[in-house]
Amino acid sequence: MSDGTEELPEDVAALIGVSQYPVTATFPVERGYTYNTLAATQNGNPLYWDEAVAEQVTGGMTALPTTLSLWMRPHYWEPGAEGEQVALQVHFDLKARFDLPEAVMTDNTLIFGDPVRPGDVISHAQVLRSVSGPKTTKLGSGRFWVIDIEYKNQDGDLVGVESYTGFGYRRNGGAA
Repeated sequence: MSDGTEELPEDVAALIGVSQYPVTATFPVERGYTYNTLAATQNGNPLYWDEAVAEQVTGGMTALPTTLSLWMRPHYWEPGAEGEQVALQVHFDLKARFDLPEAVMTDNTLIFGDPVRPGDVISHAQVLRSVSGPKTTKLGSGRFWVIDIEYKNQDGDLVGVESYTGFGYRRNGGAA
């Protein structure tokens, strides 16, 4: 396998740093998602349960920060949508472009901006940050890529950036 110093194909290199697949959620942020997550994790933090505490600390109720990615995940089906609805389309594009049938996410980082509040309508776009040259790991041969999801509220304020590192690969060591 190569040392990974080859240049990227032109069509892939042209996508680095480009905002792709902008989407606005089809439903507003709702407290039920926060309550379900809090209940599932037995999290009694009064910031999310007590309106007086939330008002004092953050100026009002907020969504649990770890629910940020919920607002970019499309429903598998919804009226009027065509084809399968998937999150992280850039990831699936790269798998197809490099003919890499398998993939894993090896890292996920969240950076929070303004608080997300019930009633906010969240928009997001995907930004390809990097694609490695061919690599071989114990899983197989393929490439690593980093994709950022930039989230904004209805006022255009940045509410967070979620960064995914993925590894697309072929188990049999085929070309990447």
